[in-house]
Amino acid sequence: MKTDSIHNLKTFPKAFWSANIVELFERAAYYALFITITLYLTNLVGFNDVNAAWISGVFSAGLYFLPPFMGAVADRIGFRNALLVAFSLLSLGYFLLGAFPYKLIVLPALVILMFGGSFIKSVITGTVAKTTTESNRAKGFSIFYAMVNVGSFSGKTFAYPLRVTLGVEYINFFSAASTLIALVVVFFFYKNVSSSESKRSSKELIAGLVKILSNFRLLLLILIVTGFWMIQHQLYATMPKYIIRTVGKNASPEWIANVNPLIVVLCVVLITKLMRHRTALFSMTVGMFLMPLSALCMAMSYVLEKIAGKEISVFSIVTAHPITIMLIVGIVFQALAECFISPRYLEYFSLQAPKGEEGLYLGFSHLHSFLASILGFGLSGYLLTAYCPDPKTLTPQQMLTAYDDAYMIWFYFAGIGMIAAIALIAYSRKYRVVNAVD
Repeated sequence: MKTDSIHNLKTFPKAFWSANIVELFERAAYYALFITITLYLTNLVGFNDVNAAWISGVFSAGLYFLPPFMGAVADRIGFRNALLVAFSLLSLGYFLLGAFPYKLIVLPALVILMFGGSFIKSVITGTVAKTTTESNRAKGFSIFYAMVNVGSFSGKTFAYPLRVTLGVEYINFFSAASTLIALVVVFFFYKNVSSSESKRSSKELIAGLVKILSNFRLLLLILIVTGFWMIQHQLYATMPKYIIRTVGKNASPEWIANVNPLIVVLCVVLITKLMRHRTALFSMTVGMFLMPLSALCMAMSYVLEKIAGKEISVFSIVTAHPITIMLIVGIVFQALAECFISPRYLEYFSLQAPKGEEGLYLGFSHLHSFLASILGFGLSGYLLTAYCPDPKTLTPQQMLTAYDDAYMIWFYFAGIGMIAAIALIAYSRKYRVVNAVD
């Protein structure tokens, strides 16, 4: 049995493995930065919470919007050249963030990262598709999905000790080193694969985007699911500053955030299997109602603190602050919600595409995350300023009570999640015909 598994893995060509290896390094670099991006922008560069949130949100939004257009460029210059350009840009961008944490340098460096990262999303998935066959494609994409999550987990794992021992700027040097290694792997080991047979021009992509936005049914679904992702993005927008300011500078938002990919990897296959006889919209609705529950759990930390104090023993092994415990509980619910929503959303979205345009539609399927990045991060900045302000802006007297109402932030997101969940029920009833099980 073990021999058969090894033989099956050997059926994938070198380009497949080199693409997946560099995906791991790229994801590690990205998530190490992204979990600490608002801390970096505020604590080191000097932006206030509101400006740091908007900058982070626009950066994240660009990474969801640009890949179809960068994919069109990659089709023309070749996948190998596109990866060389991408990892060169990423290495430069991360290095600039680490070496020159100044406002005039940071903004163009983030733009460089945005374009470099947008190449990766389209080229790596394209490589996996091109280097697999009908018989091993499912296994190939499962390997790819595993690499993404291993990269995400490892990047955030390294980010914590780097931040607390050396400083937040050194996370960027770690990211630069990771993408530089990926660049070397591409240069020596990545064999070019043919790009898409149906190359789309920028004009065609814009026309496709307009077509999607003109489809009221899809536009409405995108707006509803945006509510889910606005909460999910708080893992990066709000949580790092929230826990460090309320629990202490040695709190580990990086490791707490790792609960999300861990639960997704453990549960997504099982949940998808359990929902296989249910419609996509039903599965998504279950997930949508888990999201406000997630935010409510995070808000309930103040209740737990009143009952149990500031330290709680967990299985008599470690002690943790009530805020830490309730954040972890909330993130578990977020991850479960993601398992119910993400795979089925892509399925439903693709079924709305005209025949032959499924790839184009899926290329823009993450418009919800584009909107959620801007709205979710933007709102986070104002809520942090109101309920969990930067300690540098407070007097010693203000610090005594400054974070008493910090938990209120999560009630806002619980409200957004509940509105989105109810809206999805109304949407399902309106379009119950297309929600029928095949």
